[in-house]
Amino acid sequence: MASADLELQGAIVSALKASDDVRAFIDQRIYDNPPHGAVLPYVTLGETQDLRTDMVGANAFTIFATLHAWSDYPGGFMEVKQVSNAVIECVHLAPLVLPSHRLVSIEHHNTRTFRDPDGVTSHAVIEFVAFVERQN
Repeated sequence: MASADLELQGAIVSALKASDDVRAFIDQRIYDNPPHGAVLPYVTLGETQDLRTDMVGANAFTIFATLHAWSDYPGGFMEVKQVSNAVIECVHLAPLVLPSHRLVSIEHHNTRTFRDPDGVTSHAVIEFVAFVERQN
């Protein structure tokens, strides 16, 4: 049985790749580790934190999942904010299906947008919180 966060990651990536709104900005450019010279804009998988929240009769997890949106659009934050909004609209409250776990809910928690130290790259950090139960 795969870990809950790995199953959630796979479901999120599948949803993003299937979304016309997301693909309009980044096509299929969703990476765990982007290749050298990857064309911007794109989205990368970020950090996760799993909290075990078992209850009587249920193996449960709270998972904090982070995605990163990247852009080098010369006009400022517009493109990275459009990408991050498309990601949020795709994932927030999505009925994602996991192979051996049940997603109770996934919600957008927060987004931080800033310019990276190179002075060119715009970066959005998009955080979600998911509640997951193991299926028996």
